[in-house]
Amino acid sequence: MAKADAPVSAGGGKTACINVDLDAIPHYLAIHGLSAADVSDEVRCAVCRTALPRFLDLFGSLGIRATFFTVGADLDDEESAANVRAAAEAGHEIASHTQTHPYALTRLSSDALAMEVTGAEESIRRVTGRRPVGFRAPGYAVTSELLRLLDSRGYAYDSSAFPAAPYYLAKAGIMGALKLAGRPSAAILDRPRVLAAPLRPYQPYLCEPYQAACGAFALRLREMPLSVEPVTRVPLIGTSALLFPERAVRALCRRMAKLPWVNLELHGIDLLDSNDIRLPKLSSVQRELGISVKEKTRRLRDVFSLFRGAAEVLTLEDTARRMEPGGQSP
Repeated sequence: MAKADAPVSAGGGKTACINVDLDAIPHYLAIHGLSAADVSDEVRCAVCRTALPRFLDLFGSLGIRATFFTVGADLDDEESAANVRAAAEAGHEIASHTQTHPYALTRLSSDALAMEVTGAEESIRRVTGRRPVGFRAPGYAVTSELLRLLDSRGYAYDSSAFPAAPYYLAKAGIMGALKLAGRPSAAILDRPRVLAAPLRPYQPYLCEPYQAACGAFALRLREMPLSVEPVTRVPLIGTSALLFPERAVRALCRRMAKLPWVNLELHGIDLLDSNDIRLPKLSSVQRELGISVKEKTRRLRDVFSLFRGAAEVLTLEDTARRMEPGGQSP
């Protein structure tokens, strides 16, 4: 059976990757079955216009290079595009989060799937001058068809596998409750098979994205799973860092910092609050919007500082490149 890779720093220490999904506000409304019909352009673009510069300031103050998963269509907004370009110029990686962020990505036809991938590539290349080599699926669900497409187009990695049982069960419960309430979520539930995916980077099997393989049976790209605590499978993501009691967050971070590799995922909304959005219906269900940006920044700074002190912080691309033949390996 193929083993997962163990990406470590060139000096033999631990590696951490910090990345941010730049989902626009209408996508959060869709998750909760809420309409985005009356949302202003200012609110619609708040993640790239307002939250992204805050992340750049925070990362810059800590000397961290991060990965930003970007939705191609959002770059049609000039201010959003300028901020994404600034992120690239500051040394951060700009990766793909599809062209339009369809939650049912894995249910699209082959042609529509290809358009989501190639459209985002062109949008990001137009703004940054460079085609993305990393990908994350909306809602985290992938298929072997999608990964084979990415592999054929020369992607270095996908970072969608999310083997977090508590998250999976909570998502299933919320989707069921919304359906009963008459406002179904736009999200879809991945196959339970994802819960058995490796916890460390691996080369996916040609016919099963959540299984490691090697040789002729493996794709060339790496799957870079989102990190979970190995025993409880509790995820370390922006939501948990902001909503869990601080003592629990510190304990989770200390446990995760002992691992050889950590992939910490956040969302742009993690540095917005209700004063930025002013959508009471969304704030009532997206609880982290009730925390002030100042408090969020403080909490995230503490988390980032802990991992910066315990590991070498790299972009996902740099980490994936180290595992390629001829790269720096353990």
